[in-house]
Amino acid sequence: MFLSPRGEPLSAPAKRAEIHTLNIVILIVGIISAVGAGWIVVSFILFRSVRTFRHQLILGLAISDFLMAVNFMSSSAVNISGHIISEKPQEKFCDFNGFMTQVFVVQTDYWVLLIAVCTFFIVANYKRQSQWVQEHRIILWCLPWGFSILWAALGMGLIGYGDIGAWCWFTSDKTRLLVNFIPRWLIIIAILALYARLYLLIHKAHNRFHSFDHPSGSIERTLEPEASSVSSTARIGKPATIFSSTPTRDSESSPDADPPLRLMTHTRGPNPVLKKMAYQMMMYPIVYMIIWTIPTAVRIYQAVTGKPAPFGIATVDKSCIVIQGFADALIYGFNEASISVWRAKFFPRRHANRANGGTAHSNSNHSRF
Repeated sequence: MFLSPRGEPLSAPAKRAEIHTLNIVILIVGIISAVGAGWIVVSFILFRSVRTFRHQLILGLAISDFLMAVNFMSSSAVNISGHIISEKPQEKFCDFNGFMTQVFVVQTDYWVLLIAVCTFFIVANYKRQSQWVQEHRIILWCLPWGFSILWAALGMGLIGYGDIGAWCWFTSDKTRLLVNFIPRWLIIIAILALYARLYLLIHKAHNRFHSFDHPSGSIERTLEPEASSVSSTARIGKPATIFSSTPTRDSESSPDADPPLRLMTHTRGPNPVLKKMAYQMMMYPIVYMIIWTIPTAVRIYQAVTGKPAPFGIATVDKSCIVIQGFADALIYGFNEASISVWRAKFFPRRHANRANGGTAHSNSNHSRF
């Protein structure tokens, strides 16, 4: 049967020394991942400028990453202490650990997909959809939690969880391929398609902008989110602050509004802000593809051959899964406004000098996307 309950745990090392080494590595990687996810959470709490609608979704992803890292760290710590989680006294802990692993591994996939869909609605100017998602944030938050808990409960009831070396999960590689890895790659393909569409949209708008001899072209009408949408729309992905070459009525009347970004319509050189925005969007799915390639390859190898992967490769396989929180911090944190606000907090003079030179404004526009 394809969904075999507690199949042979090929991912679990057989030697005691290998178990100890593996769990030390996972504990270290888990700490790094927790620090990365925690940095996003702390940034959201401390700074109002990173509390936009999109950052609220990123906060949900960071919380899931942090709790997932803590779950991995707890099982590794138990193994390192000498109480191996595959032993009978730790059976209840293993069930709980496996349940939480399934919850948060699946949940992070849902958060990434949700962020991509909402970003697409807003930047691609789907006015009705973008307004709806921003007005129903509680529903958006319930979706990843509800579906992930449902699938984890079904997994515990129908299949069960067992020790795979550093934490508990589905012990069968075939089960993990069907339940986790195939859906994950479908999500990666979906977000790749969404961000590729936005990438082409931005480049098309950029090329059209340079093809006109007047500054008031159709780019703003093509990409600018609906003005009557919720206030956070203007803070997340309002490309008008990037594409506009003339001041708007709102920017003239509001003392706190960002000054318009000046672009030369006759200049054929690529705009660095647009290029950076487009490349950043394509980075999201590419990084996830890199992270999950090795674990997927190991699952396929072990499912087909029935043999465990070499210990070194298996350790890298598990580390790629655990590093998710740190990877998300790099993708969504260091490329977002939190870098700028932390720099302003600890280096106010240097940040002021950058702002006077215009660099801070460019970063602000980019981070608000």
